[in-house]
Amino acid sequence: MNLTTLGFSTYFEEQMTGFKQEAKLANCVPARVTLEHKHSYRVLAEEGEWLATIAGHYAYTSLAREDFPAVGDWVLVEKMPGEEKAIIHKLFTRKSAFSRKAAGLEIQEQIVASNVDIVLLVMSLNADFNIRRLERYLIAAWDSGAKPVVVLTKADLCEDVASMIREVESVAFGVDIFVTSALSGEGIEDIRALFTEGVTGALLGSSGAGKSTLTNALSGEELMKVSGIREDDAKGRHTTTHRELVLLPGGGCLIDTPGMRELQLWDQSDSLSSSFKDIEELSAACRYRDCTHKKEPHCAVQQAITDGVLEQSRLQSYFKLQRELAFIERKTNAQAKLSEQRKWKQISKGLKKGKKSN
Repeated sequence: MNLTTLGFSTYFEEQMTGFKQEAKLANCVPARVTLEHKHSYRVLAEEGEWLATIAGHYAYTSLAREDFPAVGDWVLVEKMPGEEKAIIHKLFTRKSAFSRKAAGLEIQEQIVASNVDIVLLVMSLNADFNIRRLERYLIAAWDSGAKPVVVLTKADLCEDVASMIREVESVAFGVDIFVTSALSGEGIEDIRALFTEGVTGALLGSSGAGKSTLTNALSGEELMKVSGIREDDAKGRHTTTHRELVLLPGGGCLIDTPGMRELQLWDQSDSLSSSFKDIEELSAACRYRDCTHKKEPHCAVQQAITDGVLEQSRLQSYFKLQRELAFIERKTNAQAKLSEQRKWKQISKGLKKGKKSN
């Protein structure tokens, strides 16, 4: 296996140079995480594919969820003699990461896919088409550091594809849009052309959008199980239950991910402007600098709604996402403060014990 094919670029080679200076890492080699399952991983290296677990010192020094490997990560591993197993000692610094808020009450980042060059945002052209959901995905995609691409699937189920494309264009500024059909094969070759050697893409979208079908079409074989949509509401059934990186025959890597009914944003406030640059540009023409775009006079945003240039639903979506990101930021700052207080409390206890023993 060629590391370049797997996406091992100069960015990671430079980090490898630093790792080599540590004597304990002399027998380690770089490998890419292709599958994550609870506390074990499947990694692919130049010498082969192995099951891997985290080294004790690695686990001990890892504090947050994002400190642990995710699918797409590059890690430094030591192969166990005589076994098809390895120990993960180091995590390479990520060049990109598509993140979301992890499910649950606690505010934690969950990395969905890392070290990707292209984020393919997959949405079907049937009754499950949702432009508000796409806005949410676009924010996360812009923040990931990868190039977002919109893939509209199931074109054979849509009577007016052109109007759907126009709707997507109204929110996906400067983003390439591909229309595909697994039935006819439309658009598959255009997407395959994106994956030259060393390029990694990740498929993101809701359940039943056609991600697994697209993976199979791009790979030329049935790698992923595929289920049909429900007839009563045209929504998809969960097919993919885990994230997995696969090699494409023509070059490049693809990460298929489980469908998400709702993508809860992580700390991506900077990317809100990229996704809603139409509203941001209109805001510059408002009379008041701190205009909330609600009741102020001479508001360019409200005038655009009156003129039919901007939809009220898009502005409401903008407000909603602003509130969501502000909440995440407040909670994250509060958690960081508590964590810092606990750390210094432990240090203080340690110092007091030291004084008593002396």
